[in-house]
Amino acid sequence: MEFQKNIIITGSTSGIGLGIAREFAKAGYHLMLNGLEANGAEIAEALGKEFGVKTLFSPANMLKPEEIQAMVQTVEEQWGGVGVLINNAGVQYVSPVEDFPESKWDLIIGVNLSSAFHTSKAVWKGMKERNFGRIINITSAHGLRASAFKSAYVAAKHGVTGLTKVLALEGAPYNITCNAIAPGYVRTPLVEGQIKDQAKAHQMTEDEVISKVMLAKQAVKEFVKIETLAATAMLLASPSSSEITGATFPIEGGWSAQ
Repeated sequence: MEFQKNIIITGSTSGIGLGIAREFAKAGYHLMLNGLEANGAEIAEALGKEFGVKTLFSPANMLKPEEIQAMVQTVEEQWGGVGVLINNAGVQYVSPVEDFPESKWDLIIGVNLSSAFHTSKAVWKGMKERNFGRIINITSAHGLRASAFKSAYVAAKHGVTGLTKVLALEGAPYNITCNAIAPGYVRTPLVEGQIKDQAKAHQMTEDEVISKVMLAKQAVKEFVKIETLAATAMLLASPSSSEITGATFPIEGGWSAQ
């Protein structure tokens, strides 16, 4: 059924989301991209031309449920349904608890956790009616473990882990699965910026930041590859994955094995 290869990926105009989108486009999926970049429509159009698939773009703000609902409705109306939803949008802020701005807490909980609820709710009715749905939440190693100074991010990612389990239970009678992928550090442009900032702040070389800060908790001292995340998502999105649900897949070099 064609709708099974219609996919929405939030936060997909850069970084992990864009990398995953490229792999799904290669596999023939039709993409609804989402992001706040001004050139988001051009990114979507370029992917469509490169891989010969249909693409759409929505600038839906993940803090606004009505914009999320409109994004889903566009796919329903134009392509006949949403088969796969990947909740990838996320933001970060680092601060000790006593200095953590309330506005940053609300932002991170809203984008990283509440938006996954709103998107899932928006696609749920259609997935139930068609007896097929694959929801994949991109969480983090911080959805399984904590780090100091990341109270909102860790709380949000742990929340998504719990939401994943609830959606798996409710979706089981309707062939709707929900799973999570928990990456460690991925070398995206955002992380590149963090490396430079931490090197300045701690008077370390960039190599020292990578080895002593970012990859210190990982048994495998390598950044996680986006292609690995995408291959896992591809498995979880497939019609043959109906028995895989409610699970979180750590792809973090053994971080959570400790």
